[in-house]
Amino acid sequence: MSHDKPKTTDIKVEVALTRDVEIIEMRNMSNVSHKDENTTTWAISAPKQEDDKEQNDWLDGFRRADRRKLKKGWDKGYHSEPKPHVPGDRYFDIRAANAKTATSALARELKGTGLFITSGSALHQGGPGSVLLSYIVIGALQYCTMQSLAELCVIFPIAGSFSAFSTRFLDPSWGFSMGWNYCLQWLFTLPLEIIAGAFTITYWNEDISKSVFVAIFLAAIFIINLFGVKAYGEAEFVFSIIKVTAIVAFILLGIVINIGGEPTSGYIGGRYWIDPGLFNNGFKGFCSVLVTSCFSFTGTELIGLAAAETANPRKSLPSAIKQVFWRITLFYIVALMLVSLLVPHDDPRILDASSSNSAASPFVVAIETAGTTVLPSVMNAVILIAVISVGNSSVFGSSRTLAALADQSMAPAIFSYVDKQGRPLAAIIFSCCIGLLAFIADLKAHDVVFNWLLSISSLATLFTWGSICLTHIRFRNAWAHAAHTLEQLPFRSRPGTYGSWFALAGYVLVLLSQVWIAVDPVDHKKNETTNDIVQNIFLNLMAVPIVLIMYLGHKLWYRTNFVALDDIDIQTGRRYYRVHLMSDQEREARVTWPLWKRAYRYFC
Repeated sequence: MSHDKPKTTDIKVEVALTRDVEIIEMRNMSNVSHKDENTTTWAISAPKQEDDKEQNDWLDGFRRADRRKLKKGWDKGYHSEPKPHVPGDRYFDIRAANAKTATSALARELKGTGLFITSGSALHQGGPGSVLLSYIVIGALQYCTMQSLAELCVIFPIAGSFSAFSTRFLDPSWGFSMGWNYCLQWLFTLPLEIIAGAFTITYWNEDISKSVFVAIFLAAIFIINLFGVKAYGEAEFVFSIIKVTAIVAFILLGIVINIGGEPTSGYIGGRYWIDPGLFNNGFKGFCSVLVTSCFSFTGTELIGLAAAETANPRKSLPSAIKQVFWRITLFYIVALMLVSLLVPHDDPRILDASSSNSAASPFVVAIETAGTTVLPSVMNAVILIAVISVGNSSVFGSSRTLAALADQSMAPAIFSYVDKQGRPLAAIIFSCCIGLLAFIADLKAHDVVFNWLLSISSLATLFTWGSICLTHIRFRNAWAHAAHTLEQLPFRSRPGTYGSWFALAGYVLVLLSQVWIAVDPVDHKKNETTNDIVQNIFLNLMAVPIVLIMYLGHKLWYRTNFVALDDIDIQTGRRYYRVHLMSDQEREARVTWPLWKRAYRYFC
């Protein structure tokens, strides 16, 4: 019996380096007449099996991705001179994330409970003036931080993103602490958001068990993440469209309600800014609102995790990150300003604006005040979608961070399992298992557990953002120390290191203000016991001891040192671009642009 060799055709492929395997992206050059000038890749020739029965084997995609075995364990996928490793005849591109996916990842700034629900608590504690001012301040800090993150992720699109940057540019122990801090933040955000979603359902029906909806939401989130980064991006793109449409509609409706007035009182205008007033509880009220603003912006840094799975980081990431400026301006400032015009800060309906009570949402209260019957239900449906969207993002963020930690031997090795489709399966499954905590929603003591879970993730994001700014400063120092110029960077932060220093100082001040609020809260009660005071301090500052314990414990155990400037590695995992060619082309194109387009492209 003769065995004919399968026919082969020579094609060119491009090598894109990801976290733990060199991925071969197939491109038949006979069908592609142009090449992306924004990416430098290595072209090779490889045989392609035309009659491969396993191509349609869906289960094969769940097998572990092949990696090269080095003398000392598995490689991490970072090579300055890569040699393509072809795993059989299967070719997958887990860099499936495109500009739309990246933009959707950034849309996490339209937070679920942060914007729609807990903004009511912020309005009550600080008044409309404090709410607007705090969101403007945190928004300015976020703009500088995200610009710094974009610069780092474009040149180093590696797994782990900011936690890996902390290990490389600051201290391995600090990288360990930041990685686990961020991972725990998102691990416990999942059950929090699912609980909030289950309680949102009670707006329509309180008789159905909340566990039923917990199971439905958890299963939906698991299925979305099981289909990889592209499905995640597409789902978040749809969620973002719904949220953006709802907020734009609310802005238009809010203007109509404000001008037309309530059914019983007529024109509203700025009445509630005069009585009961623009501010509440003075400067302490403003400080108490800052943490709510930070909680609302949590998730904007997720785009850094998507960088390792993005086909062209230079093209996708900067444009997506710049949009944060406009989204903050339009969706947060304008929407919350209208809310403050329609709902007084002493309205008793927003006094119970906890993260699990959507009925106390100032958005719902504002619409109910106008006397409408259907629109409050529509707004609650939007809140439900927003909450599920954040839960979806929490699985994405925690699983990618956990897998990156495992690759750096900072987490159990099982979590480094990445299949041929680029999914960190073990980490995804573990993240969803933590979501099972949401079944406490039917317990009487769910509020106690909910508050302790919330305390773990409340201030954790401040450490992440501050660490991003500090690593950017250290990277710039190392870049200059290696005799590189800023013109060689494929993307430069607009505010530069000045913006990083400004944001870092701002986050430190916000953290100090929360220490003050924890010791002497706004709603301080005279009959509080010492036990109540200590419990309140831990509930508000739980992230601080967690970060310090992980950092000091790792440092004492492994005796790590702060990375000296001469020892900082700016080559491993670096993505090379034809910067001079791209800059010349962009300058030539920019000359023909009108002024409005140049201004738009500068910010967006």
